[in-house]
Amino acid sequence: MELKLPIFKPVIPPTKFITSRGAKIRYADVGKGRVIVLLHGFPFSSEVWFGNGFANALAKKFRVIAIDLPGHGKSECVGYVQKMERMADVVKDVMDELGLRRYVLVGHSMGGYVALAFAEKYSDNLRGLCLFHSSALPDSEEKKMDRDRAIKIVKRDPAKYTNALVMNLFAVANHKYMKKEINWIRRMAAKTKKQGIVSSLEGMKIRRNREIILKFANYPVMFIGGKRDTVVPFASMEKQSQLPKKTRLLALERVGHMGFLEAKEICVKKLRAFAGSCFAQKV
Repeated sequence: MELKLPIFKPVIPPTKFITSRGAKIRYADVGKGRVIVLLHGFPFSSEVWFGNGFANALAKKFRVIAIDLPGHGKSECVGYVQKMERMADVVKDVMDELGLRRYVLVGHSMGGYVALAFAEKYSDNLRGLCLFHSSALPDSEEKKMDRDRAIKIVKRDPAKYTNALVMNLFAVANHKYMKKEINWIRRMAAKTKKQGIVSSLEGMKIRRNREIILKFANYPVMFIGGKRDTVVPFASMEKQSQLPKKTRLLALERVGHMGFLEAKEICVKKLRAFAGSCFAQKV
Protein backbone atom coordinates (compact mmCIF):
# COMPACT_ATOMS: atom_id res chain seq x y z
CA MET A 1 0.00 0.00 0.00
CA GLU A 2 1.38 3.39 -0.98
CA LEU A 3 2.13 6.03 1.62
CA LYS A 4 -0.35 8.93 1.32
CA LEU A 5 1.22 12.37 1.69
CA PRO A 6 -0.32 15.85 1.67
CA ILE A 7 -0.04 18.05 -1.40
CA PHE A 8 3.17 20.09 -1.21
CA LYS A 9 2.58 23.85 -1.57
CA PRO A 10 5.29 25.98 0.07
CA VAL A 11 3.86 29.18 1.56
CA ILE A 12 6.43 31.30 3.38
CA PRO A 13 5.13 34.02 5.73
CA PRO A 14 6.48 37.59 5.95
CA THR A 15 9.69 37.84 7.97
CA LYS A 16 11.40 40.45 10.13
CA PHE A 17 14.97 41.22 11.18
CA ILE A 18 16.90 42.17 14.29
CA THR A 19 20.60 42.85 14.79
CA SER A 20 22.34 40.42 17.14
CA ARG A 21 26.06 40.27 17.91
CA GLY A 22 26.64 42.60 14.95
CA ALA A 23 24.78 40.33 12.53
CA LYS A 24 21.43 40.75 10.79
CA ILE A 25 19.12 37.90 11.88
CA ARG A 26 15.83 36.96 10.21
CA TYR A 27 12.81 35.40 11.89
CA ALA A 28 9.15 34.64 11.21
CA ASP A 29 6.39 35.25 13.76
CA VAL A 30 2.98 33.61 13.24
CA GLY A 31 -0.01 32.77 15.41
CA LYS A 32 -1.03 33.91 18.88
CA GLY A 33 -0.80 32.59 22.41
CA ARG A 34 1.87 30.63 24.24
CA VAL A 35 5.16 30.50 22.36
CA ILE A 36 6.93 27.69 20.50
CA VAL A 37 10.36 28.48 19.03
CA LEU A 38 11.48 26.46 16.01
CA LEU A 39 15.20 26.08 15.24
CA HIS A 40 15.95 24.50 11.86
CA GLY A 41 18.64 22.02 10.96
CA PHE A 42 21.79 22.33 8.82
CA PRO A 43 22.13 23.70 6.16
CA PHE A 44 18.59 25.05 5.79
CA SER A 45 16.58 28.02 7.06
CA SER A 46 13.39 28.81 8.96
CA GLU A 47 11.51 28.31 5.68
CA VAL A 48 11.89 24.55 6.13
CA TRP A 49 9.14 24.67 8.78
CA PHE A 50 6.63 26.28 6.41
CA GLY A 51 7.03 24.22 3.24
CA ASN A 52 4.19 21.81 4.01
CA GLY A 53 2.35 23.94 6.55
CA PHE A 54 3.99 22.38 9.62
CA ALA A 55 4.57 25.68 11.43
CA ASN A 56 1.20 27.05 10.39
CA ALA A 57 -0.50 23.95 11.82
CA LEU A 58 1.22 24.63 15.16
CA ALA A 59 0.25 28.30 14.89
CA LYS A 60 -3.44 27.42 15.06
CA LYS A 61 -3.00 26.99 18.82
CA PHE A 62 0.33 28.68 19.58
CA ARG A 63 2.48 31.65 18.65
CA VAL A 64 5.36 30.27 16.59
CA ILE A 65 8.73 31.98 16.22
CA ALA A 66 10.99 30.45 13.55
CA ILE A 67 14.53 31.82 13.37
CA ASP A 68 17.13 31.70 10.60
CA LEU A 69 20.18 30.55 12.56
CA PRO A 70 23.38 32.52 11.81
CA GLY A 71 24.83 31.83 8.37
CA HIS A 72 21.58 30.29 7.14
CA GLY A 73 18.69 31.70 5.13
CA LYS A 74 18.97 35.48 5.27
CA SER A 75 20.80 35.63 8.60
CA GLU A 76 24.43 36.70 8.63
CA CYS A 77 27.26 34.70 10.19
CA VAL A 78 28.50 35.46 13.71
CA GLY A 79 32.04 34.17 13.24
CA TYR A 80 34.32 31.93 11.20
CA VAL A 81 33.52 29.15 13.67
CA GLN A 82 29.87 29.30 14.68
CA LYS A 83 29.78 27.65 18.07
CA MET A 84 26.45 26.31 19.28
CA GLU A 85 26.70 28.60 22.32
CA ARG A 86 27.06 31.63 20.06
CA MET A 87 24.00 30.63 18.05
CA ALA A 88 22.10 30.13 21.31
CA ASP A 89 22.95 33.70 22.28
CA VAL A 90 21.45 34.89 19.00
CA VAL A 91 18.23 32.96 19.70
CA LYS A 92 18.08 34.61 23.14
CA ASP A 93 18.56 38.04 21.56
CA VAL A 94 15.62 37.47 19.19
CA MET A 95 13.36 36.38 22.04
CA ASP A 96 14.44 39.29 24.24
CA GLU A 97 13.77 41.70 21.38
CA LEU A 98 10.24 40.33 21.19
CA GLY A 99 9.82 40.62 24.95
CA LEU A 100 9.19 36.88 25.36
CA ARG A 101 10.38 35.22 28.57
CA ARG A 102 9.10 31.61 28.67
CA TYR A 103 8.69 29.25 25.73
CA VAL A 104 9.01 25.72 24.39
CA LEU A 105 12.13 25.31 22.29
CA VAL A 106 12.13 22.84 19.37
CA GLY A 107 15.39 22.06 17.60
CA HIS A 108 15.80 19.94 14.50
CA SER A 109 19.22 18.31 14.05
CA MET A 110 21.75 21.18 14.38
CA GLY A 111 18.90 23.26 15.79
CA GLY A 112 18.74 20.70 18.60
CA TYR A 113 22.44 21.23 19.34
CA VAL A 114 21.71 24.95 19.59
CA ALA A 115 18.65 24.28 21.76
CA LEU A 116 20.76 22.25 24.20
CA ALA A 117 23.37 25.03 24.35
CA PHE A 118 20.49 27.43 25.03
CA ALA A 119 19.18 25.13 27.79
CA GLU A 120 22.61 25.16 29.42
CA LYS A 121 22.83 28.96 29.43
CA TYR A 122 19.21 30.09 29.74
CA SER A 123 17.25 27.29 31.41
CA ASP A 124 14.99 29.76 33.24
CA ASN A 125 13.46 30.71 29.89
CA LEU A 126 12.36 27.19 29.02
CA ARG A 127 8.95 25.63 29.61
CA GLY A 128 9.91 22.61 27.53
CA LEU A 129 12.51 21.27 25.10
CA CYS A 130 12.06 19.08 22.02
CA LEU A 131 14.96 17.34 20.29
CA PHE A 132 13.71 16.66 16.76
CA HIS A 133 16.08 14.15 15.13
CA SER A 134 18.87 15.53 17.30
CA SER A 135 21.28 14.44 20.00
CA ALA A 136 23.05 15.59 23.15
CA LEU A 137 26.15 13.61 22.19
CA PRO A 138 29.24 15.27 20.68
CA ASP A 139 30.81 14.24 17.38
CA SER A 140 32.79 11.02 17.44
CA GLU A 141 36.35 11.17 16.12
CA GLU A 142 35.12 9.53 12.92
CA LYS A 143 32.38 12.14 12.54
CA LYS A 144 34.88 14.95 13.08
CA MET A 145 36.96 13.58 10.22
CA ASP A 146 33.82 13.40 8.08
CA ARG A 147 33.18 17.08 8.78
CA ASP A 148 36.76 17.96 7.83
CA ARG A 149 36.31 16.14 4.54
CA ALA A 150 32.98 17.90 4.02
CA ILE A 151 34.61 21.29 4.59
CA LYS A 152 37.17 20.56 1.86
CA ILE A 153 34.39 19.59 -0.57
CA VAL A 154 32.31 22.67 0.29
CA LYS A 155 35.23 25.00 -0.34
CA ARG A 156 35.54 23.54 -3.86
CA ASP A 157 31.91 22.81 -4.76
CA PRO A 158 29.14 23.59 -2.20
CA ALA A 159 26.35 22.28 -4.46
CA LYS A 160 28.01 18.87 -4.76
CA TYR A 161 28.03 18.58 -0.98
CA THR A 162 24.48 19.81 -0.32
CA ASN A 163 22.93 17.67 -3.08
CA ALA A 164 24.44 14.50 -1.65
CA LEU A 165 23.55 15.51 1.89
CA VAL A 166 19.85 16.10 1.21
CA MET A 167 19.22 12.66 -0.29
CA ASN A 168 20.66 11.04 2.84
CA LEU A 169 18.18 12.89 5.08
CA PHE A 170 15.06 11.14 3.78
CA ALA A 171 14.22 7.47 4.23
CA VAL A 172 14.97 5.66 0.97
CA ALA A 173 11.39 4.37 0.91
CA ASN A 174 10.14 7.97 0.74
CA HIS A 175 12.32 9.17 -2.14
CA LYS A 176 9.81 8.36 -4.87
CA TYR A 177 6.87 9.85 -2.92
CA MET A 178 8.59 13.07 -1.93
CA LYS A 179 10.39 14.27 -5.05
CA LYS A 180 8.93 17.80 -4.80
CA GLU A 181 9.90 18.09 -1.14
CA ILE A 182 13.41 16.80 -1.78
CA ASN A 183 13.96 19.18 -4.69
CA TRP A 184 12.66 22.07 -2.58
CA ILE A 185 15.03 21.18 0.25
CA ARG A 186 17.90 20.93 -2.24
CA ARG A 187 17.17 24.42 -3.53
CA MET A 188 17.04 25.76 0.01
CA ALA A 189 20.37 24.17 0.91
CA ALA A 190 21.92 25.52 -2.30
CA LYS A 191 21.07 29.06 -1.14
CA THR A 192 23.15 28.67 2.02
CA LYS A 193 26.41 30.54 1.53
CA LYS A 194 29.75 28.77 1.67
CA GLN A 195 30.82 30.67 4.80
CA GLY A 196 27.64 29.67 6.60
CA ILE A 197 28.13 25.99 5.74
CA VAL A 198 31.82 25.86 6.68
CA SER A 199 31.48 27.88 9.90
CA SER A 200 28.58 25.70 11.04
CA LEU A 201 30.44 22.47 10.26
CA GLU A 202 33.33 23.80 12.33
CA GLY A 203 30.98 24.68 15.17
CA MET A 204 29.20 21.34 15.22
CA LYS A 205 32.53 19.54 15.17
CA ILE A 206 33.60 21.04 18.52
CA ARG A 207 30.28 20.94 20.38
CA ARG A 208 30.28 19.44 23.87
CA ASN A 209 28.48 16.45 25.33
CA ARG A 210 25.29 17.81 26.91
CA GLU A 211 23.67 14.66 28.24
CA ILE A 212 23.95 16.19 31.72
CA ILE A 213 21.55 18.94 30.59
CA LEU A 214 18.96 16.27 29.85
CA LYS A 215 19.57 14.45 33.10
CA PHE A 216 18.98 17.51 35.28
CA ALA A 217 16.32 19.27 33.18
CA ASN A 218 13.52 20.61 35.42
CA TYR A 219 11.19 20.99 32.41
CA PRO A 220 9.65 18.32 30.13
CA VAL A 221 11.79 17.02 27.28
CA MET A 222 10.41 15.41 24.13
CA PHE A 223 12.39 13.32 21.65
CA ILE A 224 11.22 12.76 18.07
CA GLY A 225 13.18 10.22 16.06
CA GLY A 226 12.94 8.32 12.78
CA LYS A 227 13.37 4.55 12.75
CA ARG A 228 15.23 4.94 9.42
CA ASP A 229 17.33 7.96 10.37
CA THR A 230 20.94 7.44 9.25
CA VAL A 231 22.12 10.76 10.70
CA VAL A 232 20.91 10.40 14.30
CA PRO A 233 20.28 6.68 14.90
CA PHE A 234 17.00 6.03 16.67
CA ALA A 235 18.63 3.67 19.17
CA SER A 236 20.87 6.49 20.39
CA MET A 237 17.94 8.87 20.76
CA GLU A 238 15.89 6.22 22.56
CA LYS A 239 18.70 5.75 25.07
CA GLN A 240 18.99 9.51 25.67
CA SER A 241 15.24 9.76 26.19
CA GLN A 242 15.69 7.84 29.45
CA LEU A 243 17.79 10.63 30.99
CA PRO A 244 15.22 13.38 31.77
CA LYS A 245 12.79 13.02 34.67
CA LYS A 246 9.91 14.29 32.53
CA THR A 247 10.31 12.70 29.12
CA ARG A 248 8.39 11.68 26.00
CA LEU A 249 9.55 9.74 22.95
CA LEU A 250 7.88 9.70 19.54
CA ALA A 251 9.14 6.91 17.29
CA LEU A 252 8.39 7.48 13.60
CA GLU A 253 8.13 4.44 11.36
CA ARG A 254 9.34 4.65 7.72
CA VAL A 255 10.91 8.04 8.49
CA GLY A 256 14.47 9.27 8.10
CA HIS A 257 15.80 12.58 9.41
CA MET A 258 12.99 14.88 8.24
CA GLY A 259 9.94 13.93 10.31
CA PHE A 260 8.19 17.28 9.91
CA LEU A 261 8.05 16.53 6.17
CA GLU A 262 7.94 12.73 6.16
CA ALA A 263 5.35 12.41 8.94
CA LYS A 264 3.83 15.86 9.36
CA GLU A 265 0.43 15.02 10.83
CA ILE A 266 1.59 12.84 13.72
CA CYS A 267 4.47 15.22 14.51
CA VAL A 268 2.13 18.23 14.66
CA LYS A 269 -0.38 16.36 16.81
CA LYS A 270 2.18 15.09 19.32
CA LEU A 271 4.15 18.32 19.45
CA ARG A 272 0.99 20.36 20.08
CA ALA A 273 0.05 18.01 22.90
CA PHE A 274 3.55 18.21 24.35
CA ALA A 275 3.66 22.02 24.24
CA GLY A 276 0.18 22.21 25.77
CA SER A 277 1.27 20.01 28.68
CA CYS A 278 4.42 22.12 29.20
CA PHE A 279 2.41 25.31 29.57
CA ALA A 280 -0.21 23.60 31.74
CA GLN A 281 2.37 22.73 34.39
CA LYS A 282 2.76 24.96 37.45
CA VAL A 283 6.14 26.66 37.71
